Amino acid sequence: MANFSAQQKIFIVRLYLEGKHSYMDLQKIFEVSYQMIQGWVRLYQIQGADGFKKSYTSYSTEFKMDVLNYMNETGISSYDAAARFNISSPALIRTWRINVNAYGLDALISKKKGRPSMKKDINPSIQTN
Repeated sequence: MANFSAQQKIFIVRLYLEGKHSYMDLQKIFEVSYQMIQGWVRLYQIQGADGFKKSYTSYSTEFKMDVLNYMNETGISSYDAAARFNISSPALIRTWRINVNAYGLDALISKKKGRPSMKKDINPSIQTN
């Protein structure tokens, strides 16, 4: 599946909202799943065009739990939750749910990314002259 820019996603959403194309029509034309298009439509309806701005956010453990609890209470899908909470990908929410079910709440704690820093080992017993 190709990556779509924000402008392309909005274009596809507007084609659907104009009522001239169904999800299935758009799926065939743009070679993207109708579920993805449905998610874009929901996002657009809730957030408008701003919902398609890229955000590289680190979500707090509390926020993740709020999203999962909201989904449990209301029964909404990960697509709807992603649109409502402006989360970049419904798959991310599904991953949170899977990890919580498998490993508990500790699985939602963000891990430090990247390589560990090198620490200088200063040994006071070695003296230089």
